[in-house]
Amino acid sequence: MRVRAALRAGSLAVALTAGALPAAAQGWDVVAAPTLTSLRGVSAPSEQVVWVSGARGTVARSGDAGRTWALVSVPGADSLDFRDIEAFDAMTATVLSIGNGGDSRIYRTRDGGATWTLQFTNPDTAAFYDCFSFWTPQHGIAMSDPVEGRFRILHTADGGTTWKALPAATSPEALEGEAGFAASGACVATAPGGHAWIATGGGPESRVLHSTDYGVTWQAHSITPVAAGAAPRGAFAVAAFGPRTLVAAGGNYERPADDASNIALSDDGGVHWRPPAGRRPGGYRSGVAYVPGEEGRVLVAVGTSGTDYSIDGGERWIAADTLGLNAVTFVSSRMGWAVGPRGRVVRWRGNFGAMPIRIEKEPGR
Repeated sequence: MRVRAALRAGSLAVALTAGALPAAAQGWDVVAAPTLTSLRGVSAPSEQVVWVSGARGTVARSGDAGRTWALVSVPGADSLDFRDIEAFDAMTATVLSIGNGGDSRIYRTRDGGATWTLQFTNPDTAAFYDCFSFWTPQHGIAMSDPVEGRFRILHTADGGTTWKALPAATSPEALEGEAGFAASGACVATAPGGHAWIATGGGPESRVLHSTDYGVTWQAHSITPVAAGAAPRGAFAVAAFGPRTLVAAGGNYERPADDASNIALSDDGGVHWRPPAGRRPGGYRSGVAYVPGEEGRVLVAVGTSGTDYSIDGGERWIAADTLGLNAVTFVSSRMGWAVGPRGRVVRWRGNFGAMPIRIEKEPGR
């Protein structure tokens, strides 16, 4: 979306068992910044390797868990804004820049950023690409805001050597004013088996567009618990833990501390959505991630007003801090990353895997 500025109910409670890490021990540690430009893309293929991307053509990589960084920016791309990055290992990564027409581009490196190959330049001035996601290093999908009433979907099956637009007739129809948000590289999510989801906003309802066949066909479902209406309201991010368990995050970008209608959960692949049973995140959230290895029970959400995490599948959220952030990813229960304005890069402090939980009935239930 063309926002440039910064752009069941249940009866279970969760308690920490004896010896578990207290809530206050969870949070972010700021690491040395590789740049002072705004960052909105982050991808970590291992606990040691992390890639980040952002404004002014910026791309940086660390191979030692953030202790040192190498600026590996794309030559000649100083005017581009890399809002999304997908890294597959220490050497291979793909970045997406946003904008109308030729400003939307896709590059890939296979040598750690020493050289970059331009894989796609948007030929349509009416298209504006927001984000992408990959099932495998070879198989990926990218989405643009609607063109002539339909979302534009790109697909690659050869690692980006060729990107092909899916036929307009089978691309998902858009509502009036509806689009995606290029806020955190998280408006598209993928899961094994050809599942893909696109989170939307700006229209009369927030929606998720779901494909089960690698983007060939799509179905749209309303995310009623998430804010709707003219931009910048809507679902900014979607994350999947397998093909059925999902979370959507968003709200109103212009009201960063407003915690109404900013999170939704689905247990059926995005067909139906519900609000959390307890406390929501503390404001607008542009990024959300499941923590691997935690059976879908641990999530972290970030936004310009702070970070929250949940240890019960998103039903109740715990405030971590108020540091402004844009995008988040976790590679394990002990290693997560987020990025934000002015080159901010943070690494998660604590180990969710060391937080055994027990499920208890709430009093009176």
